[in-house]
Amino acid sequence: MFSFYYSLFTVVMWLIIGLGNPGMSYSKARHNLGFMVLDAISFRFSIPIDKKAKNYIYGKGSIEGKDVILAKPITFMNRSGLAVKDAIRKYSDIDNVMVIHDDLDLDIGVLRIKKGGSSGGHKGVDSVIEIIGSGDFIRLKLGIGRSKSLPAEEYVLKNFSKAEEPLIKNCIENAGDAVAVIIDKGTPYAQNKFHRKL
Repeated sequence: MFSFYYSLFTVVMWLIIGLGNPGMSYSKARHNLGFMVLDAISFRFSIPIDKKAKNYIYGKGSIEGKDVILAKPITFMNRSGLAVKDAIRKYSDIDNVMVIHDDLDLDIGVLRIKKGGSSGGHKGVDSVIEIIGSGDFIRLKLGIGRSKSLPAEEYVLKNFSKAEEPLIKNCIENAGDAVAVIIDKGTPYAQNKFHRKL
């Protein structure tokens, strides 16, 4: 579906999707960690996310010399795949897709990089796989931990605690670094660097 093989002379375009729910009431929720990372990347690389398509808002720019589209679905989490499908249709020269999302099965602040495979039960990733018909994309998974007292669907909509905020700030910074390294040096290199770091 995606062309991951290209010559040195080919212009490469990346679609980087941060998963979350639209609206201020969700802006600081655990489930919106993908949006938080995308905002940090937008600021760091001067790529304003200020354009609107049917199912997402986005910005175009470059990271490590590669063309990128930063996109946030506005469809709510369980329909995130609509945004990815629309962007792939609009920009037919997209070579690589990266999805940034929270992960209940990782401890707070832990970052993992994965290419392909199942959704791990994440509704947003489920939607992307189902709607585009492929799981062959890169995932940047960010740990939010689990609650011993709250069901998962309630816990993910809670904000991070004051004690957790430094861990999340560091996680967001690491995620921005990881995105740049993936684009510049590839997924295996980034996995080795960031998995060992943590």
